[in-house]
Amino acid sequence: MSEALMSETPEIAEEDRLRADLYDFLGLLLAGPPDRTLLAKTAGLTGDDSELGTAIRALARIASLSRPRTVESEFNALFIGLGRGELLPYASYYLTGFLNEKPLAGLRRDMAARGMTRAENVYEPEDNIASLMEMMGGMIRGRFGAPAPLADQKTFYARHIGPWAGHFYTDLEAAKNSVLYASVGAVGRVFMEIEAEGFRMSAG
Repeated sequence: MSEALMSETPEIAEEDRLRADLYDFLGLLLAGPPDRTLLAKTAGLTGDDSELGTAIRALARIASLSRPRTVESEFNALFIGLGRGELLPYASYYLTGFLNEKPLAGLRRDMAARGMTRAENVYEPEDNIASLMEMMGGMIRGRFGAPAPLADQKTFYARHIGPWAGHFYTDLEAAKNSVLYASVGAVGRVFMEIEAEGFRMSAG
């Protein structure tokens, strides 16, 4: 392989690119309320007749009817609130009932081992759902070096995402303040089920 080829963005399989895209997309929607541009992109999504495709189509339909100010109010009620929002989207909270517990310490060790660092303008604990979605997308795509082998993705998922993300997305679907985010929850829940099954079926 020539030096020129080696210096290019690493090629990953189309299926992995689509997985990374969905992780990144969920991370973006969960990091902050979507602006008009992101809502428009979400409204333009299409899906097949699978469970995931159906959930994506439902999300697109609601996004097409949503306005940035309304969605911002929804986001704040869900995740910020007065003192705290309706949901606490952190692995430590879901796994121990408290923030900043052992799951966060374990995540920080794994992040350091993989060369991941928290963005300078982010002050939330790293085990929030948005950051974990972005980390997983980045590992698949190769944003932290070479694309992570499937076995490494499986390990990271099993430690930091699998034990709680499905529960969080189910709670997001059912949250009383969820409208657009009920559909985000449905997409996330189904995607986590697909990922868990895919990792179960993989060797290593």
